[in-house]
Amino acid sequence: MTFKPARLLVLLFAAAALPVMAQNLAVVNGKSIPSSRADVMVKQMTAQGQPDSPQLRGAVKEELINREILMQEADKQGLSNNADVKNQLELARQGIVIRALIGDYLKKHPVADADIKAEYDKFKAQAGDKEYHARHILVDKEEDAKAIIAKLKAGTKFEDLAKQSKDTGSAANGGDLDWATPASFVKPFSDAMVALKKGDITETPVKTQFGYHVIKLEDTRPAKVPTLEEVKPQIAEALQQKKLQAYQEELRKKAKVQ
Repeated sequence: MTFKPARLLVLLFAAAALPVMAQNLAVVNGKSIPSSRADVMVKQMTAQGQPDSPQLRGAVKEELINREILMQEADKQGLSNNADVKNQLELARQGIVIRALIGDYLKKHPVADADIKAEYDKFKAQAGDKEYHARHILVDKEEDAKAIIAKLKAGTKFEDLAKQSKDTGSAANGGDLDWATPASFVKPFSDAMVALKKGDITETPVKTQFGYHVIKLEDTRPAKVPTLEEVKPQIAEALQQKKLQAYQEELRKKAKVQ
C-alpha cells in the first residue's frame, strides 16, 4: 500500500496534533481547556470525600465547559476589566498563592515530635493532678461580697444567693462552675479555691479583674488528663500556628512599609 504525498502530509500533521489534543479536556469556541485543570478540580473534590470515578470526571468536564462558556461571555461584555472584579480576582489570587507559601513553609519546617511532647508535658504540669467542683457568686463591691458571706454563715443557701451573681452563666445554676482544673481560672481565684476544704466557703471576698467572688468548694477528684495521642493533633496545630506567626513577623520586620 502506498500513500500519496498529500495524504502522507495530512497523517503526519494529525499524528503531531495527538499529544496536544490529549492535553486538552475540550475546546470551546477555539479556546482549549487543559486536562490539568480538571485534575486539580478532581483532586479538590476527592479531598472533600468524593470518590474518583468516571461519573465524577464527567461532571467535572461539564462544569469546566460551562465555566468556559460563561467566562467567554463575561469577557465579551467587558466584565473582566471591571475594577471591582479585578480587585476580587487579585484577592483570590493572593489567597491561593499564600496558601501555597504556607504549605511549602510547613513542609520545610515540620513540627517535631519532641516539641509536641514538651508542650504536652507543660500542659500536664499546668493542669495539675486534681479537678475541682466549685461554685461562686460574683459581685462588683467588696461590701456586697462580705454581706453574702455573712448570710451564708447565718444559714442562707448558696444556690439562692447565687441568683444575684454578675456571672449570669452560672447564676441560674446556683453558681455552679462544674468540674475544672485550677489552670482554668485566673490565679487569685484558683489560689483561693485550692486552699478550701470540701464544703468550705471563702472567709473573705476574693478580688479578681472581674469583681469580688465568694467561692464554695463542693468536691475534688483526680484529674482526667487526656493522653498524648488524644491531644497530639491539637498540639501540633497550635505549634504550627506559632511557627507561622513567627515567620510572618520575621517577614514583616524585613519589609519596607510606607
